[in-house]
Amino acid sequence: MGKDSVLVTGGAGFIGSHVADELIKMGYSAIILDDLSGGFEDNISPKATFVKGSILDDNLIKKLFREHRFEYVFHLAAYAAEGLSHFIKRFNYENNLIGSINLINASVNHNVKCFVFTSSIAVYGTNQLPMRENLIPNPEDSYGIAKLAVEKELAVSKHLFDLNYIIFRPHNVYGERQNLGDKYRNVIGIFMNKIMQREELPIFGDGNQTRAFSYIGDVAPVIANSIENKDCYNEIFNIGADKNYSINQLVDYVAEAMGTEAKKKYLPAREEVMHAYSDHSKIQKYFPSQPSTDIRMGLVKMALWAKSTGIRKSTNFENIEISKNLPPSWLT
Repeated sequence: MGKDSVLVTGGAGFIGSHVADELIKMGYSAIILDDLSGGFEDNISPKATFVKGSILDDNLIKKLFREHRFEYVFHLAAYAAEGLSHFIKRFNYENNLIGSINLINASVNHNVKCFVFTSSIAVYGTNQLPMRENLIPNPEDSYGIAKLAVEKELAVSKHLFDLNYIIFRPHNVYGERQNLGDKYRNVIGIFMNKIMQREELPIFGDGNQTRAFSYIGDVAPVIANSIENKDCYNEIFNIGADKNYSINQLVDYVAEAMGTEAKKKYLPAREEVMHAYSDHSKIQKYFPSQPSTDIRMGLVKMALWAKSTGIRKSTNFENIEISKNLPPSWLT
């Protein structure tokens, strides 16, 4: 007899599809809801039930919860373009906040056991480094603001309605199935796609920004397994790699993994946090055996997949709401 029914939003996307795979391995019945705006149907396990639709479709959400009686919800559907979020505020808040509220409402009304939410270290903004879960969030972009608002709603829903939650704040996750064709997010995917097209690699500013890059195989299993560790309930966790690298270093590592020389193209700096990396001592206490893949090894794995997948054509975001101060490279 199988385990409980689980809803995975964004399950055709990058992180979501890996989390769904892990849940299926654990014996859960996974129902995937995705509008395929950033994901791909071939990312979905044949063992999952796929429903094409949007988290903004409240009637669909209500119908799915009635039919499947979900015990757990894994909410990974989002448009995670931090820099672009300044220029698409309405779209950002509709997709990353209002859609989340539809899911929270349904989870309360159907007595979901636990709501697992992938937030982001974008909630910290410019903050003390390394970023720890007990710091006061100070998001500096619309994406981070939306993520923090959902976190606050989950805390309120626990207090008022006893909806258990687990919040993960991942950062710069990379690996197989990342959308190579989105030029606004996923820097490693952007670089690999550019290399396959023999184009220059765009670097905003001087390239000395630092980030820690997290391999998907280290992140997805922990997110999936969290529901079976009741000590995780109603907690917030940073999750990802510990070591940080500059964008200049990253470019060289990506080119190395792809078997080529990096052709760098420096562009005007954009509005972004200069240094962002987090502390993971909390999650290491809850998951002491959490794997940690060396960035060069992880990039080689992703590069092999990217070459087999091939070039993904990038398209412009169609509904820019504010064009003032939009980086010129995003207009072409």
